[in-house]
Amino acid sequence: MKRASLAFAAAAGLAASLHAQPDLVARARAIHQRIITLDTHNDIDPRNFTADCNYTMRLTTQVNLPKMKEGGLGVSFFIAYVGQGELTPAGYENAYRQAVAKFDAVHRLTEQIAPNEIALALTPGDVTRIAKSGKKVAVIGIENGYPIGTDIKRVREFFDRGGRYMSLAHNGHNQLADSHTGEAAGEWKWGGLSPLGRDVIQEMNRLGMMVDVSHPSKAAMLQAIGLSKAPVIASHSSVRKLANQSRNLDDEQLMAMKTNGGVVQINAVSDFIKKPPERTAAVGGDSSGRGSGRGGQAPAAYRCPVETSPPPAPAPNPDRATVKDYVDHIDYAVKLIGIDHVGIASDFDGGGGVDGFNSAAEAVNVTIELVRRNYTEEQIAKIWSGNLLRVWSEVEKVAAEKK
Repeated sequence: MKRASLAFAAAAGLAASLHAQPDLVARARAIHQRIITLDTHNDIDPRNFTADCNYTMRLTTQVNLPKMKEGGLGVSFFIAYVGQGELTPAGYENAYRQAVAKFDAVHRLTEQIAPNEIALALTPGDVTRIAKSGKKVAVIGIENGYPIGTDIKRVREFFDRGGRYMSLAHNGHNQLADSHTGEAAGEWKWGGLSPLGRDVIQEMNRLGMMVDVSHPSKAAMLQAIGLSKAPVIASHSSVRKLANQSRNLDDEQLMAMKTNGGVVQINAVSDFIKKPPERTAAVGGDSSGRGSGRGGQAPAAYRCPVETSPPPAPAPNPDRATVKDYVDHIDYAVKLIGIDHVGIASDFDGGGGVDGFNSAAEAVNVTIELVRRNYTEEQIAKIWSGNLLRVWSEVEKVAAEKK
């Protein structure tokens, strides 16, 4: 049997399995409706947050309001991401402008475009309140501290704009920390955190902004955990034991997250879940460019990516990870560090997606797979949102004690 036929057979087997277990699927769907489902990493493009082109429409983006409703995804962390550039005043200022455009986009969606459908949460209490109201919930995360430049006051500014977590680095060393990408050649700028990066972590603790350790180097991550007075998060990182990528966390890092009281949000980028055999062990960053949130310079005229018909099924690829492979990473982390320290992050519109969990419309499939593996409703609620909300609450408590 050819490999393509094997892939078709696997898909057919999954469909048959679901059909053969209607009670399990019904039970999973009921659980999914009762709990708060939260995804900590969805990239955005500000061009999709305008009066004429926005998330009230069923766009080709992996996340938008129709797809969130279809898949029962309640909470989306929309990401103010800026790629790494030059460590110069001009580079910092350009990055700052890009970040502000993404903050403004989320505020536009929640305050002007669709205030009756989605609201911005600034506290974990807001998340619970808004979710109970029936609206969808938006939260803002910051990927890459590069846009703050060398002005630590911008941490406060970004917090005031709604940013509730920030990773100090992305793909490439910056003024705050080394990146995981240094592993390939063993080349480091700071040996972990820079002096400014250490000050930034203390400022985040003071404000109540979650410290995100996805993307920085292992040394920077462990130093951040040691320095932070509050639990930290890995907003979108998977298990290195199952896929040997520099973006994934090894067992030492996972155990450090447990000791810190933090939470690891498992990343649904296929290459981080199931490493293709031809790839090297030190693959760099996310599979950028597939989603609308990562594109380069905007063209002169932007065409709103409205989904006019169901997208064609992707070509069979036996190397592509599935939702079962994804939950394997959840299983591994739960068994190693405990049910209280694991969560969910898709990285949609930034390279994320696996077969069966390729958009917000398929979020329920993660719950179905968790139920199939005998996770209880209480455990599923922790994985989908409870653990992240607990950490966020503890971060707020530390900030309150510092005031």
